[in-house]
This record gives sequence, structure tokens and C-alpha cells, in this order.
Amino acid sequence: MEAFTAGMKTMDESTETTVFDYEDSLPCEKVNIKQLGSQFLPPLYSLVFVVGLLGNAVVVLILTKYKKLQIMTNIFLLNLAISDLLFLFTLVFWVHYTGWNEWVFGPFMCKLLSGLYYVGLYSEIFFIILLTVDRYLAIVHAVFALRARTVTFGVITSVLTWGLAGLAALPEFIFHKSQDEGQHFVCLPLYPKDQEDKWKRFHALRMNILGLALPLLIMVVCYSGIIKTLLRCPSKKKYKAIRLIFVIMVVFFIFWTPYNLVLLLSAFQTIFFEASCEQSKQLDVAMQVTEVIAYTHCCVNPVIYAFVGERFRNHLCHFFRRHVATYLSKYIPFLPSEKSDRASSPSPSTGEQELSFVF
Repeated sequence: MEAFTAGMKTMDESTETTVFDYEDSLPCEKVNIKQLGSQFLPPLYSLVFVVGLLGNAVVVLILTKYKKLQIMTNIFLLNLAISDLLFLFTLVFWVHYTGWNEWVFGPFMCKLLSGLYYVGLYSEIFFIILLTVDRYLAIVHAVFALRARTVTFGVITSVLTWGLAGLAALPEFIFHKSQDEGQHFVCLPLYPKDQEDKWKRFHALRMNILGLALPLLIMVVCYSGIIKTLLRCPSKKKYKAIRLIFVIMVVFFIFWTPYNLVLLLSAFQTIFFEASCEQSKQLDVAMQVTEVIAYTHCCVNPVIYAFVGERFRNHLCHFFRRHVATYLSKYIPFLPSEKSDRASSPSPSTGEQELSFVF
């Protein structure tokens, strides 16, 4: 969405003035970049929406149906899924926007959806941080965790996290506006004219600090402590746990680093590079590609934070056999029915702890 709206703004501005202060040069036309985005971004966004909606809806369904919210981990996991669903909800409108090259939802929805878009984005990252710290406490400081990892603390922390996400997204609520560009309406941030570069750079730095540097730092510190503890543990599953730790860190790094670096280069391009229209076009294309990659992370979250858990998979299989397979068995004879599977279906245990974070 950000890559497309940046391209829209650049194209609209280029009909009147240059994007950069190129001396003795023509305006930097980016019509082809906008057309490329309108062709490829809507189907990619739609795919992210469908896959992400399915995965996160399953997480919410399993957590709420089996009433396992008495554990702080699962409270954070539920909030992470809600964050992803909030982000995906706004993505539906950007699909239409990028496909039709016009904002048709009015000025209020422009502000609201732009703000909610970033609330979902920041809250997703913040809850990943909380899940990392929660796992660290549960394994490295198990005695302290018994007192600290309570449902009350989980609820309070979740409320504060949503508040911080809203505060981080406050500039989007303030500056995004629906603007009439003559032939069509666009939804873009409208910064004060004399402070436009400052706000763009602030946005890039905010994303890189809160969305990349901070979570990676916390992951490195927490997971280093977890690995040291696991290596002293006699459990046979410790190597599987260590592999999962590396998967979590590598996946986060791969999905978010390219987007944040391109965002940083785009905001500071007049400092890093000489003023070049071709360079600006390349950055816009890179922004479109890396943005889709970053968005895909909300589809991966349910897999690495929920589905990899053995107990979560057991609950999922139980739900599928009891509800989905039973219904389909009426029409497909070879599928097992509820009665035949009832004896083998796992039932929730009252003594269960950690639905998704036990290795």
C-alpha cells in the first residue's frame, strides 16, 4: 500500500513539478511504475489476504473454542492473530485502491483505514516481542515466571501494547487525507510543506527502529539465553527447539529486513544517492516487491507460533474430525465419522499448560 501510494503521489506531482530538484531536467514520470503496481499488487495482496485470513481465523477459533486463555502465552497468541486480522481487514481496501487507481471510500475511511493499517502492523510486531519475552521467562527464569506470567498481567500488558501501537500509528491518523487530484481521488499522507522530508524520514526511522532493530535485538538476547538453558537440559527435544528458534529469527529477518532497508533508502535517497530519476524508479519497484514480502509475514505467523505446537495440532485435528470430517462424511463415504473417531480424538486436558509454545 505504501509503495503504491508513494508512486501515486510522485506521478501526480510530476505533472506540475519535479520530484527532486533536478537541474535542467524533465519531471520524473512514473506512470509505468503505477501501472505495474495496479497489475501485480492486487492479486498478490488478495493471496496474502486469503491465506492470512484462513490461518489466523483458525488460531482464533482453536484458542476460543477450547477455552485455553488461562495461560498468558495464549493471550498474546490470540492478540497476535487479532493484529494480523486487523491488518488483513485494511488490506481489502488497498486491493481495490491499487487495482482501480482511485480512492472511492471517502475522507473519513482514508484516515481510519490508514491508521488501522499501521496499528495492525505495529501491534503484530509488538506481540511477537511479547511472545519472545514470554518464552524467555518460561524457560530461563521458570521460578519467577510462575509469579509473573499470570492472566491478569497478560491482559494488562495486551491493553498497553494496543495503546502503544495506536500511539505509534498516530501520525497516520493525523496526516492521511483523501485528496482530489482533478480526475480522481487519492489517499495519501499530506505533511506540512516545509516539513515533508522530515516526516518521511521520521516514518522510515520509526519503522526501522520499532519494526526491525528493536524486535531483532530482543530476539537475539532472549533466544541466546534460551539456547544456553536448553543446552544444559537433558531433554531429547532440545535440538528440535533450537532449530525452531533459528527458524523464527531467520524468517522474521528475511521478511522484514528488505522492506525496512528499502524504506530507509527511499526516505534518505537524496543523501545516499545523487538525484536520479532512474534511481528513484528502481527504489519504487523495490518497495513494491519488498512490501509484499513483508505483508506475507502475517500468513507465516500462525504456522511458526501456533501450528508447530504439538498440542495445538492435536486440537486442530480434533476439531477437524469432529466438525468438518463428520459433515463431509455424509457426502464422502470413505471419510471417518465422528463416532468412529471419538475414541481416538484427543480431548483437552485440564492440566495442559502452553498450547503453542512448548517445544
